[in-house]
Amino acid sequence: MSAPETSTPDTRTAPAPISFRAAFLFWLKLGFISFGGPAGQISIMHQELVERRRWISEGRFLHALNYCMVLPGPEAQQLATYIGWLMHRTWGGIAAGVLFVLPSLFILIALSWLYIAFGETTLIAGLFYGIKPAVTAIVVQAAHRIGTRALKNSLLWAIAAASFVAIFALNLPFPAIVVAAALIGAIGGRLAPDKFQVGGGHGKASPSFGPAVIDDDTPTPEHARFKWSRLARVALIGALLWAIPMGLLVGGLGWDHTLTQMGWFFTKAALLTFGGAYAVLPYVYQGAVGHYGWLSAPQMVDGLALGETTPGPLIMVVAFVAFVGGYQKAVLGPDSLFLAGAVAATLVTWFTFLPSFIFILAGGPLIETTHKDLKFTAPLTAITAAVVGVILNLALFFGYHVLWPKGFDAPIDWIATAIAIAAALALFRYKRNVIHVIIGCALFGLILKMLMA
Repeated sequence: MSAPETSTPDTRTAPAPISFRAAFLFWLKLGFISFGGPAGQISIMHQELVERRRWISEGRFLHALNYCMVLPGPEAQQLATYIGWLMHRTWGGIAAGVLFVLPSLFILIALSWLYIAFGETTLIAGLFYGIKPAVTAIVVQAAHRIGTRALKNSLLWAIAAASFVAIFALNLPFPAIVVAAALIGAIGGRLAPDKFQVGGGHGKASPSFGPAVIDDDTPTPEHARFKWSRLARVALIGALLWAIPMGLLVGGLGWDHTLTQMGWFFTKAALLTFGGAYAVLPYVYQGAVGHYGWLSAPQMVDGLALGETTPGPLIMVVAFVAFVGGYQKAVLGPDSLFLAGAVAATLVTWFTFLPSFIFILAGGPLIETTHKDLKFTAPLTAITAAVVGVILNLALFFGYHVLWPKGFDAPIDWIATAIAIAAALALFRYKRNVIHVIIGCALFGLILKMLMA
Protein backbone atom coordinates (compact mmCIF):
# COMPACT_ATOMS: atom_id res chain seq x y z
CA MET A 1 0.00 0.00 0.00
CA SER A 2 1.33 3.43 -0.91
CA ALA A 3 2.14 6.03 1.70
CA PRO A 4 -0.61 8.44 2.72
CA GLU A 5 -0.89 11.86 1.13
CA THR A 6 0.46 13.54 4.25
CA SER A 7 3.92 11.94 3.92
CA THR A 8 6.94 13.73 2.47
CA PRO A 9 6.99 12.63 -1.21
CA ASP A 10 4.04 14.81 -2.14
CA THR A 11 5.70 17.94 -0.74
CA ARG A 12 9.12 17.64 -2.34
CA THR A 13 8.24 19.37 -5.59
CA ALA A 14 6.18 22.46 -6.26
CA PRO A 15 2.72 22.00 -7.76
CA ALA A 16 2.28 22.65 -11.46
CA PRO A 17 1.46 26.24 -12.49
CA ILE A 18 -2.18 27.07 -11.88
CA SER A 19 -4.37 27.90 -14.87
CA PHE A 20 -6.60 30.95 -14.82
CA ARG A 21 -9.65 28.67 -15.09
CA ALA A 22 -8.65 26.64 -12.02
CA ALA A 23 -8.03 29.82 -10.06
CA PHE A 24 -11.33 31.31 -11.24
CA LEU A 25 -13.26 28.27 -10.01
CA PHE A 26 -11.53 28.44 -6.63
CA TRP A 27 -12.29 32.14 -6.16
CA LEU A 28 -15.92 31.45 -7.11
CA LYS A 29 -16.11 28.68 -4.52
CA LEU A 30 -14.50 30.93 -1.92
CA GLY A 31 -17.16 33.59 -2.51
CA PHE A 32 -19.85 31.13 -1.38
CA ILE A 33 -18.03 29.65 1.65
CA SER A 34 -16.33 32.75 3.11
CA PHE A 35 -18.22 32.87 6.40
CA GLY A 36 -16.78 33.84 9.77
CA GLY A 37 -15.66 37.41 9.19
CA PRO A 38 -12.12 38.39 8.15
CA ALA A 39 -10.43 36.03 10.61
CA GLY A 40 -12.42 33.05 9.31
CA GLN A 41 -11.97 34.09 5.68
CA ILE A 42 -8.20 34.54 6.02
CA SER A 43 -8.02 31.18 7.79
CA ILE A 44 -9.86 29.49 4.91
CA MET A 45 -7.48 31.05 2.37
CA HIS A 46 -4.45 29.99 4.40
CA GLN A 47 -5.65 26.42 4.66
CA GLU A 48 -6.53 26.20 0.96
CA LEU A 49 -3.77 28.24 -0.68
CA VAL A 50 -0.79 27.73 1.65
CA GLU A 51 -1.33 24.35 3.30
CA ARG A 52 -3.45 22.29 0.91
CA ARG A 53 -2.89 23.57 -2.63
CA ARG A 54 0.50 25.28 -2.05
CA TRP A 55 -0.22 28.04 -4.54
CA ILE A 56 1.70 30.53 -2.39
CA SER A 57 4.23 30.15 0.41
CA GLU A 58 3.60 31.08 4.02
CA GLY A 59 6.07 33.94 3.86
CA ARG A 60 4.60 35.50 0.72
CA PHE A 61 1.07 35.01 2.09
CA LEU A 62 1.90 36.86 5.33
CA HIS A 63 3.80 39.56 3.45
CA ALA A 64 0.66 40.26 1.38
CA LEU A 65 -1.56 40.09 4.46
CA ASN A 66 0.55 42.63 6.35
CA TYR A 67 0.09 45.08 3.48
CA CYS A 68 -3.67 44.50 3.39
CA MET A 69 -3.86 45.08 7.14
CA VAL A 70 -2.59 48.65 6.86
CA LEU A 71 -5.10 49.53 4.14
CA PRO A 72 -8.63 50.80 4.67
CA GLY A 73 -11.12 48.26 3.45
CA PRO A 74 -11.89 44.55 3.93
CA GLU A 75 -8.51 42.89 4.35
CA ALA A 76 -9.69 39.38 3.40
CA GLN A 77 -11.12 40.58 0.07
CA GLN A 78 -7.98 42.60 -0.56
CA LEU A 79 -5.81 39.58 0.23
CA ALA A 80 -7.73 37.47 -2.31
CA THR A 81 -7.31 40.27 -4.86
CA TYR A 82 -3.57 40.48 -4.12
CA ILE A 83 -2.97 36.74 -4.53
CA GLY A 84 -5.12 36.58 -7.66
CA TRP A 85 -3.17 39.51 -9.13
CA LEU A 86 0.19 37.98 -8.22
CA MET A 87 -0.76 34.71 -9.92
CA HIS A 88 -2.58 35.95 -13.03
CA ARG A 89 -1.89 39.65 -13.47
CA THR A 90 -4.61 42.31 -13.38
CA TRP A 91 -7.49 40.13 -14.55
CA GLY A 92 -6.56 37.52 -11.97
CA GLY A 93 -6.81 40.12 -9.21
CA ILE A 94 -10.10 41.48 -10.55
CA ALA A 95 -11.59 37.99 -10.79
CA ALA A 96 -10.52 37.05 -7.25
CA GLY A 97 -11.78 40.30 -5.71
CA VAL A 98 -15.08 40.42 -7.61
CA LEU A 99 -15.94 36.78 -6.95
CA PHE A 100 -15.24 37.30 -3.26
CA VAL A 101 -18.02 39.91 -3.19
CA LEU A 102 -20.49 39.01 -5.95
CA PRO A 103 -22.25 36.01 -4.33
CA SER A 104 -22.76 38.05 -1.17
CA LEU A 105 -24.27 40.93 -3.19
CA PHE A 106 -26.82 38.69 -4.89
CA ILE A 107 -27.71 36.92 -1.64
CA LEU A 108 -28.09 40.20 0.26
CA ILE A 109 -30.28 41.76 -2.44
CA ALA A 110 -32.60 38.75 -2.22
CA LEU A 111 -32.62 38.70 1.61
CA SER A 112 -33.04 42.48 1.83
CA TRP A 113 -36.09 42.27 -0.43
CA LEU A 114 -37.58 39.46 1.66
CA TYR A 115 -36.89 41.51 4.78
CA ILE A 116 -38.41 44.76 3.57
CA ALA A 117 -41.38 43.13 1.82
CA PHE A 118 -42.23 40.38 4.31
CA GLY A 119 -40.47 41.42 7.50
CA GLU A 120 -43.65 41.41 9.54
CA THR A 121 -44.39 37.72 8.98
CA THR A 122 -43.95 35.29 11.85
CA LEU A 123 -41.12 33.49 10.06
CA ILE A 124 -38.97 36.57 9.40
CA ALA A 125 -39.80 38.27 12.69
CA GLY A 126 -39.02 35.10 14.65
CA LEU A 127 -35.68 34.53 12.97
CA PHE A 128 -34.59 38.11 13.59
CA TYR A 129 -35.84 38.02 17.18
CA GLY A 130 -33.28 35.30 17.86
CA ILE A 131 -30.51 36.61 15.62
CA LYS A 132 -30.30 40.17 16.97
CA PRO A 133 -29.31 39.24 20.56
CA ALA A 134 -26.73 36.86 19.09
CA VAL A 135 -25.28 39.70 17.01
CA THR A 136 -25.00 41.82 20.16
CA ALA A 137 -22.86 39.07 21.72
CA ILE A 138 -20.82 38.78 18.51
CA VAL A 139 -19.99 42.49 18.55
CA VAL A 140 -18.90 42.23 22.19
CA GLN A 141 -16.70 39.29 21.22
CA ALA A 142 -15.20 41.36 18.39
CA ALA A 143 -14.27 44.13 20.85
CA HIS A 144 -12.74 41.55 23.19
CA ARG A 145 -10.85 39.76 20.42
CA ILE A 146 -9.35 42.93 18.98
CA GLY A 147 -8.75 44.38 22.44
CA THR A 148 -6.76 41.40 23.71
CA ARG A 149 -4.56 41.60 20.62
CA ALA A 150 -4.19 45.37 20.44
CA LEU A 151 -4.17 46.77 23.98
CA LYS A 152 -0.79 45.62 25.26
CA ASN A 153 0.12 48.62 27.41
CA SER A 154 -1.41 51.51 29.32
CA LEU A 155 -0.94 54.03 26.49
CA LEU A 156 -2.96 51.92 24.06
CA TRP A 157 -5.63 51.40 26.71
CA ALA A 158 -5.78 55.19 27.08
CA ILE A 159 -6.24 55.62 23.31
CA ALA A 160 -9.08 53.07 23.35
CA ALA A 161 -10.76 54.80 26.30
CA ALA A 162 -10.42 58.24 24.68
CA SER A 163 -11.90 56.84 21.45
CA PHE A 164 -14.90 55.45 23.33
CA VAL A 165 -15.52 58.76 25.10
CA ALA A 166 -15.12 60.68 21.85
CA ILE A 167 -17.78 58.71 19.97
CA PHE A 168 -20.11 57.80 22.86
CA ALA A 169 -20.19 61.00 24.92
CA LEU A 170 -18.99 63.65 22.47
CA ASN A 171 -20.51 62.12 19.30
CA LEU A 172 -17.40 62.97 17.31
CA PRO A 173 -17.36 61.60 13.76
CA PHE A 174 -15.45 58.38 13.19
CA PRO A 175 -13.09 59.89 10.54
CA ALA A 176 -11.85 62.44 13.09
CA ILE A 177 -11.12 59.64 15.56
CA VAL A 178 -9.15 57.68 12.93
CA VAL A 179 -7.09 60.71 11.93
CA ALA A 180 -6.35 61.62 15.56
CA ALA A 181 -5.30 58.05 16.37
CA ALA A 182 -3.06 57.87 13.31
CA LEU A 183 -1.35 61.13 14.28
CA ILE A 184 -0.83 59.90 17.84
CA GLY A 185 0.67 56.69 16.46
CA ALA A 186 2.94 58.52 14.02
CA ILE A 187 4.28 60.80 16.75
CA GLY A 188 4.34 58.13 19.44
CA GLY A 189 6.19 55.74 17.13
CA ARG A 190 9.08 58.20 17.13
CA LEU A 191 8.96 59.28 20.78
CA ALA A 192 8.08 55.94 22.40
CA PRO A 193 8.55 53.19 19.78
CA ASP A 194 8.35 50.42 22.38
CA LYS A 195 4.73 51.38 23.09
CA PHE A 196 3.67 50.91 19.46
CA GLN A 197 5.38 47.69 18.51
CA VAL A 198 2.26 45.55 18.82
CA GLY A 199 -0.39 45.00 16.18
CA GLY A 200 -0.16 45.41 12.46
CA GLY A 201 1.88 42.30 11.84
CA HIS A 202 0.96 38.67 11.95
CA GLY A 203 4.14 37.11 13.14
CA LYS A 204 6.78 35.22 11.27
CA ALA A 205 6.14 32.46 8.85
CA SER A 206 5.81 28.99 10.29
CA PRO A 207 7.76 26.04 8.86
CA SER A 208 7.19 25.45 5.16
CA PHE A 209 4.35 23.22 4.00
CA GLY A 210 6.47 22.30 1.00
CA PRO A 211 7.49 24.11 -2.18
CA ALA A 212 4.79 26.42 -3.52
CA VAL A 213 3.97 27.73 -6.97
CA ILE A 214 4.87 31.20 -5.64
CA ASP A 215 7.58 30.36 -3.10
CA ASP A 216 9.73 32.53 -0.86
CA ASP A 217 12.53 32.59 -3.43
CA THR A 218 10.34 32.75 -6.54
CA PRO A 219 11.43 35.81 -8.56
CA THR A 220 8.94 38.65 -8.71
CA PRO A 221 7.03 38.29 -12.00
CA GLU A 222 7.36 41.07 -14.54
CA HIS A 223 3.83 42.41 -14.00
CA ALA A 224 4.51 42.74 -10.24
CA ARG A 225 7.66 44.86 -10.62
CA PHE A 226 7.23 48.47 -9.57
CA LYS A 227 7.19 51.08 -12.33
CA TRP A 228 6.08 54.68 -11.98
CA SER A 229 4.34 54.49 -15.35
CA ARG A 230 2.32 51.48 -14.22
CA LEU A 231 1.39 53.19 -10.95
CA ALA A 232 0.23 56.30 -12.82
CA ARG A 233 -1.81 54.20 -15.27
CA VAL A 234 -3.60 52.28 -12.51
CA ALA A 235 -4.29 55.49 -10.57
CA LEU A 236 -5.70 57.20 -13.67
CA ILE A 237 -7.94 54.26 -14.61
CA GLY A 238 -9.14 53.98 -11.01
CA ALA A 239 -9.93 57.69 -10.87
CA LEU A 240 -11.92 57.43 -14.10
CA LEU A 241 -13.83 54.39 -12.85
CA TRP A 242 -14.91 56.49 -9.88
CA ALA A 243 -15.41 59.82 -11.65
CA ILE A 244 -17.44 58.59 -14.64
CA PRO A 245 -20.32 56.98 -12.67
CA MET A 246 -20.23 59.78 -10.11
CA GLY A 247 -20.36 62.35 -12.92
CA LEU A 248 -23.30 60.56 -14.52
CA LEU A 249 -25.14 60.54 -11.20
CA VAL A 250 -24.53 64.24 -10.60
CA GLY A 251 -25.35 65.21 -14.18
CA GLY A 252 -28.41 62.99 -14.53
CA LEU A 253 -29.93 63.12 -11.05
CA GLY A 254 -28.31 66.07 -9.29
CA TRP A 255 -26.01 66.28 -6.30
CA ASP A 256 -28.80 66.02 -3.70
CA HIS A 257 -30.39 62.87 -5.14
CA THR A 258 -30.35 59.83 -2.87
CA LEU A 259 -28.27 57.68 -5.25
CA THR A 260 -25.67 60.43 -5.71
CA GLN A 261 -25.38 60.97 -1.98
CA MET A 262 -25.06 57.21 -1.44
CA GLY A 263 -22.20 57.05 -3.92
CA TRP A 264 -20.39 59.94 -2.24
CA PHE A 265 -21.04 58.79 1.33
CA PHE A 266 -19.89 55.20 0.77
CA THR A 267 -16.81 56.36 -1.11
CA LYS A 268 -15.81 58.16 2.10
CA ALA A 269 -16.73 55.11 4.16
CA ALA A 270 -14.54 52.91 1.93
CA LEU A 271 -11.53 55.09 2.72
CA LEU A 272 -12.15 54.93 6.48
CA THR A 273 -12.63 51.22 7.14
CA PHE A 274 -9.41 50.81 9.14
CA GLY A 275 -9.91 47.94 11.55
CA GLY A 276 -12.64 46.20 9.57
CA ALA A 277 -16.37 46.56 9.21
CA TYR A 278 -17.10 46.73 12.95
CA ALA A 279 -15.04 49.90 13.13
CA VAL A 280 -16.76 51.72 10.27
CA LEU A 281 -20.32 50.70 11.17
CA PRO A 282 -20.70 53.57 13.67
CA TYR A 283 -19.79 55.96 10.85
CA VAL A 284 -22.32 54.28 8.54
CA TYR A 285 -24.91 54.51 11.31
CA GLN A 286 -24.20 58.20 11.89
CA GLY A 287 -24.69 58.94 8.20
CA ALA A 288 -27.29 56.44 6.97
CA VAL A 289 -29.54 56.60 10.05
CA GLY A 290 -28.82 59.92 11.72
CA HIS A 291 -28.05 62.27 8.82
CA TYR A 292 -29.73 60.89 5.70
CA GLY A 293 -32.53 58.81 7.23
CA TRP A 294 -32.17 56.01 4.68
CA LEU A 295 -33.23 53.47 7.31
CA SER A 296 -34.11 53.32 11.00
CA ALA A 297 -31.91 52.23 13.91
CA PRO A 298 -33.73 48.89 14.34
CA GLN A 299 -33.34 48.25 10.61
CA MET A 300 -29.61 48.92 10.95
CA VAL A 301 -29.44 46.26 13.67
CA ASP A 302 -31.32 43.86 11.38
CA GLY A 303 -28.89 44.65 8.57
CA LEU A 304 -25.89 43.64 10.64
CA ALA A 305 -27.73 40.44 11.56
CA LEU A 306 -28.16 39.69 7.86
CA GLY A 307 -24.53 40.55 7.17
CA GLU A 308 -23.37 38.10 9.82
CA THR A 309 -25.38 35.26 8.27
CA THR A 310 -24.17 35.61 4.66
CA PRO A 311 -20.80 34.86 3.06
CA GLY A 312 -18.44 37.61 2.01
CA PRO A 313 -17.05 40.66 3.80
CA LEU A 314 -19.13 41.96 6.70
CA ILE A 315 -18.89 45.45 5.20
CA MET A 316 -21.37 44.10 2.63
CA VAL A 317 -23.96 45.25 5.16
CA VAL A 318 -23.75 48.49 3.15
CA ALA A 319 -25.65 46.69 0.38
CA PHE A 320 -28.52 46.13 2.81
CA VAL A 321 -28.40 49.78 3.91
CA ALA A 322 -28.52 50.92 0.30
CA PHE A 323 -31.28 48.49 -0.69
CA VAL A 324 -33.53 49.56 2.16
CA GLY A 325 -32.76 53.23 1.51
CA GLY A 326 -33.39 52.98 -2.23
CA TYR A 327 -36.56 50.94 -1.69
CA GLN A 328 -38.05 53.19 0.99
CA LYS A 329 -37.08 56.41 -0.81
CA ALA A 330 -38.54 54.98 -4.07
CA VAL A 331 -35.58 56.44 -5.98
CA LEU A 332 -36.86 55.02 -9.30
CA GLY A 333 -40.53 55.72 -8.69
CA PRO A 334 -43.28 53.93 -6.76
CA ASP A 335 -43.65 51.18 -9.39
CA SER A 336 -40.00 50.05 -9.32
CA LEU A 337 -39.25 49.53 -5.66
CA PHE A 338 -37.29 46.27 -5.98
CA LEU A 339 -35.30 47.65 -8.90
CA ALA A 340 -34.57 50.81 -6.91
CA GLY A 341 -33.20 48.77 -4.02
CA ALA A 342 -31.16 46.50 -6.29
CA VAL A 343 -29.66 49.44 -8.21
CA ALA A 344 -28.81 51.25 -4.96
CA ALA A 345 -27.17 48.12 -3.48
CA THR A 346 -25.13 47.50 -6.64
CA LEU A 347 -24.09 51.15 -6.89
CA VAL A 348 -22.97 51.30 -3.27
CA THR A 349 -21.04 48.03 -3.64
CA TRP A 350 -19.17 49.54 -6.59
CA PHE A 351 -18.15 52.68 -4.70
CA THR A 352 -17.31 50.73 -1.53
CA PHE A 353 -14.96 48.18 -3.13
CA LEU A 354 -13.41 50.16 -5.99
CA PRO A 355 -10.73 51.71 -3.71
CA SER A 356 -9.66 48.23 -2.55
CA PHE A 357 -8.85 47.16 -6.11
CA ILE A 358 -6.94 50.39 -6.73
CA PHE A 359 -4.91 49.97 -3.53
CA ILE A 360 -3.88 46.42 -4.50
CA LEU A 361 -3.19 46.94 -8.20
CA ALA A 362 -1.35 50.22 -7.57
CA GLY A 363 0.50 49.36 -4.36
CA GLY A 364 1.10 45.64 -4.87
CA PRO A 365 4.17 46.08 -7.13
CA LEU A 366 5.84 48.31 -4.56
CA ILE A 367 5.22 45.73 -1.82
CA GLU A 368 6.46 42.86 -3.99
CA THR A 369 9.58 44.83 -4.86
CA THR A 370 10.54 45.59 -1.26
CA HIS A 371 9.76 42.29 0.48
CA LYS A 372 10.40 44.10 3.77
CA ASP A 373 8.28 44.92 6.76
CA LEU A 374 6.07 47.95 6.33
CA LYS A 375 6.79 51.17 8.21
CA PHE A 376 3.18 51.97 9.07
CA THR A 377 3.01 49.85 12.21
CA ALA A 378 2.79 52.63 14.79
CA PRO A 379 -0.14 54.53 13.18
CA LEU A 380 -1.93 51.23 12.54
CA THR A 381 -1.40 50.14 16.15
CA ALA A 382 -2.91 53.38 17.43
CA ILE A 383 -5.84 53.13 15.00
CA THR A 384 -6.47 49.54 16.07
CA ALA A 385 -6.52 50.65 19.72
CA ALA A 386 -9.02 53.39 18.88
CA VAL A 387 -11.13 50.85 17.01
CA VAL A 388 -11.58 48.89 20.25
CA GLY A 389 -13.31 51.88 21.83
CA VAL A 390 -15.45 52.41 18.74
CA ILE A 391 -16.57 48.77 18.67
CA LEU A 392 -17.44 48.91 22.36
CA ASN A 393 -19.69 51.85 21.57
CA LEU A 394 -21.25 49.80 18.77
CA ALA A 395 -21.92 46.94 21.21
CA LEU A 396 -23.73 49.34 23.55
CA PHE A 397 -25.73 50.67 20.60
CA PHE A 398 -26.92 47.20 19.60
CA GLY A 399 -27.50 46.16 23.21
CA TYR A 400 -29.72 49.18 23.82
CA HIS A 401 -31.89 48.61 20.74
CA VAL A 402 -32.15 44.84 21.24
CA LEU A 403 -32.58 44.55 25.01
CA TRP A 404 -34.68 47.73 25.44
CA PRO A 405 -36.53 47.86 22.09
CA LYS A 406 -39.06 50.38 23.47
CA GLY A 407 -36.51 52.53 25.28
CA PHE A 408 -35.13 52.65 28.81
CA ASP A 409 -38.52 53.77 30.10
CA ALA A 410 -39.94 50.35 29.22
CA PRO A 411 -38.98 47.05 30.91
CA ILE A 412 -36.00 45.12 29.60
CA ASP A 413 -36.73 42.25 27.18
CA TRP A 414 -35.68 39.37 29.41
CA ILE A 415 -36.02 36.74 26.69
CA ALA A 416 -33.72 38.67 24.36
CA THR A 417 -31.34 39.17 27.26
CA ALA A 418 -31.29 35.43 27.94
CA ILE A 419 -30.57 34.71 24.26
CA ALA A 420 -27.71 37.25 24.29
CA ILE A 421 -26.20 35.70 27.43
CA ALA A 422 -26.50 32.21 25.96
CA ALA A 423 -24.82 33.39 22.74
CA ALA A 424 -22.03 35.04 24.73
CA LEU A 425 -21.43 31.83 26.69
CA ALA A 426 -21.33 29.81 23.49
CA LEU A 427 -18.80 32.22 21.94
CA PHE A 428 -16.57 32.98 24.92
CA ARG A 429 -16.67 29.84 27.05
CA TYR A 430 -17.37 27.07 24.55
CA LYS A 431 -15.67 28.71 21.51
CA ARG A 432 -18.54 27.86 19.21
CA ASN A 433 -18.53 28.92 15.57
CA VAL A 434 -20.31 32.22 14.87
CA ILE A 435 -22.55 30.69 12.22
CA HIS A 436 -23.60 27.87 14.57
CA VAL A 437 -24.49 30.40 17.26
CA ILE A 438 -26.53 32.51 14.84
CA ILE A 439 -28.41 29.49 13.47
CA GLY A 440 -29.17 28.19 16.96
CA CYS A 441 -30.43 31.57 18.19
CA ALA A 442 -32.45 32.12 14.99
CA LEU A 443 -34.24 28.77 15.37
CA PHE A 444 -34.90 29.47 19.06
CA GLY A 445 -36.38 32.86 18.21
CA LEU A 446 -38.55 31.35 15.49
CA ILE A 447 -39.90 28.69 17.86
CA LEU A 448 -40.73 31.34 20.48
CA LYS A 449 -42.58 33.52 17.98
CA MET A 450 -44.55 30.54 16.66
CA LEU A 451 -45.54 29.54 20.19
CA MET A 452 -46.56 33.10 21.01
CA ALA A 453 -48.50 33.61 17.77
